[in-house]
Amino acid sequence: MQAWKKQLILWTVILVLAAGAAALLPGLKLLRDAGYTLIGWGRWEIELTTLTLALIVVIGFILFYAALRLISLAVNFPLQQKQKKEARQREAAFRRLVEGMREAAEGNWERAEKTLIENAAVSSQSLAHYLTAARFAHHRGAKSERDTYLKQAYEAEPDAQLAVRLTEAELHLADENFDQALESLTQLEKVAPRNARVLRLLHEAYAKLEDWEALHKLLPRLHENKVLLEAEVHLLELETYSAMLRERSAAGDAETLQAHWQELPEHMRQLPDLQAIYFAAMIECGAGERIEAPLRAALEKHWEAPLLILYGGLELSDVAAQLQQAEQWLKRHPDDPVLLQVLGKLAWRTGQSEQAETYLHRSLKIQPSVEAYRLLGDLLEEKNAWKDACECYRRGMMLASQAVIEEVQAHPEG
Repeated sequence: MQAWKKQLILWTVILVLAAGAAALLPGLKLLRDAGYTLIGWGRWEIELTTLTLALIVVIGFILFYAALRLISLAVNFPLQQKQKKEARQREAAFRRLVEGMREAAEGNWERAEKTLIENAAVSSQSLAHYLTAARFAHHRGAKSERDTYLKQAYEAEPDAQLAVRLTEAELHLADENFDQALESLTQLEKVAPRNARVLRLLHEAYAKLEDWEALHKLLPRLHENKVLLEAEVHLLELETYSAMLRERSAAGDAETLQAHWQELPEHMRQLPDLQAIYFAAMIECGAGERIEAPLRAALEKHWEAPLLILYGGLELSDVAAQLQQAEQWLKRHPDDPVLLQVLGKLAWRTGQSEQAETYLHRSLKIQPSVEAYRLLGDLLEEKNAWKDACECYRRGMMLASQAVIEEVQAHPEG
């Protein structure tokens, strides 16, 4: 039996019993000799026993309280019925939400969407209904319905602007509508500038749009708010600054490129990968003389093959000094095939053909490379050793072909 019915029956019974007791009270003989009480009010006087007065007060209070409870039940009855109806609707809506999620898991996107929307308006979780339905509509390509559900979600809970806008931006990103996603995220950034989800999606949008300047400005907040793992931030920094360096180098202005390099954080300028991009760009701009000293210092700190190849690619006015520096390194790295290749290139440039040939043969013996074969072939061709030169070119081409085949086998879907 429902609680309100039990209350109604209980207080009705109490009221009837109290009224019956009040009706029987005057006829009770045992009360006639139980003390005496006189109550006066102007010209009116009431005489009754003390026990009778006590019983009248008690029964009167019970009658009054029981009447109040019955009136309260009667007044609140419509509200209770409304609340019970709403509770049943919410329960039904929750069941529909669970049912919709199950149907979506089974791949029935349209049916799941319909199930969610049917009870969304009366559900206490209407936001979840609309946002989930928007995702399902997106999955089946119904963009118009998706946008309608997002609008209804906002109308259902205006205070949930962050959740709605984030969902909208996420769906636009998934649809590769990066400009629209960025528009939503830019508005959210003003409302929640430190929100981790907003910052992560902004990072994704800028990266897709290759807006490196914007990413550069976003990096400090990504780091401060711990949006990404330390390793992810490091990789993002490397990607961002590498792209910015490449953009600067495209202009061919060594002054601008050098100034931009100095603006980078110190810890980034110490990375060999980023150093290689900067040095290569400066060489391409014809500013090799400017970077000889920092490139040499970088090699002293990080003995990396890309940096070593770049050193060999410098076109300095004093090639002999460049060769002498490389020969100093050979004392510490006697079996480095890349260093031997660079020495062969530099020795040839200084006119020491025999020494250059010796270096290149040593390099190929330790580790064959396409570049060493090409250099040796060019050197032999200059000496009119056509047959040996052709053999070097052939071996270099075979090595290059093998590298391509291995790359394709390693990444068949690339």
